[in-house]
Amino acid sequence: MPHVEVNGLSYYIEKDGNGGPAVVMLHGFTGSRSTWLSLIPYLWPDHRPIAVDLIGHGRSASPASAERYAMDRAVDDLVEVVRSLGFERAVWMGYSLGGRTALQVAVRHPEAVSALILEGASPGLETEQERLDRIAADEKLAQLAERDMEAFVDHWQSISLWDSQKENLSEASKTALRQGRLAQRGVGMANSLRGMGTGSQTWVGDRLAELRVPVLLTAGSLDTKYCGIAREMAAVIPEATLRLIEGAGHCAHLERPAEFNAVVLEFLREVRPRL
Repeated sequence: MPHVEVNGLSYYIEKDGNGGPAVVMLHGFTGSRSTWLSLIPYLWPDHRPIAVDLIGHGRSASPASAERYAMDRAVDDLVEVVRSLGFERAVWMGYSLGGRTALQVAVRHPEAVSALILEGASPGLETEQERLDRIAADEKLAQLAERDMEAFVDHWQSISLWDSQKENLSEASKTALRQGRLAQRGVGMANSLRGMGTGSQTWVGDRLAELRVPVLLTAGSLDTKYCGIAREMAAVIPEATLRLIEGAGHCAHLERPAEFNAVVLEFLREVRPRL
C-alpha cells in the first residue's frame, strides 16, 4: 500500500525491512524518497526504513493551496502517516528540508520520536527580518517554478551550495538528479517554498535544549555554513553527536555515500537499546 491517505492528502511511501525500529527518511527540496537508495539496504537487517515523498514532491499530492503546505500541517500529516503504519515512535532522519521537518516533528510531537538524524539541517531563521527576506526570495523562486520548470531547475542547480557536486558526482548521477528535479510539478515546488521554506517555518533554535532523545548532526566538511549550524546546534542539544563527512558538500549522502552510511549505521548501533 504505497499511498497513505491522511487528513485528505495522499502521501507516497516505501516501507521495507525485516523488523526492528522504524526509521522515517525525509528528502530535501526538489528531491524524493529515491535519494536514500544507497542507505536503505543497509538498514534492512535491523530496522524498518520508511521513505516518504514530502507534500508537493515525487508521487505525493501537490495541492493547489499553499496553506496546505504549512510546516505544522506537514509535520502533523507525517506523524499520522507513521502511526497509520503501526509505529507510535520512530527514528526520524532528514536531509536539508527533510532535516528541518524532522526537527520540527521532534519539537511538535516529541512522543513520536526516539532519535533524530539531521543532515545539512537548521532550526530555521531567528529574526523576523531574516525570515521576511527569505520569504521574499523564495516567492520569486516559487513564481519561476510556476512559470517554467526548466528555468527553475537551471537556476536551482546554479547556486553555490552545489559547487562540490561538480567534482564529487559522476555525470550519470548529475543527470539523474536533474531528471528527478525536472519531473517535479511546478505547483508542488512553488507551494513547498511558500509553506515549508526556511522563512515560513517557525524558528525552533530556542527549543533545542528541550530535546530528550539522541541526535546525530552531520554535514559535509565542505559545506561551511551548515557545518557551523551543526556545531551551534550540538552545543545546546543535550544528547548530540556531531559527525562531519570529509570531502562532501551539502548533499553528503550522495557525494560520499559510503562515509555517510557508516556514520548513520554507527549512530543507530549505539542508540539501538533505547529505540
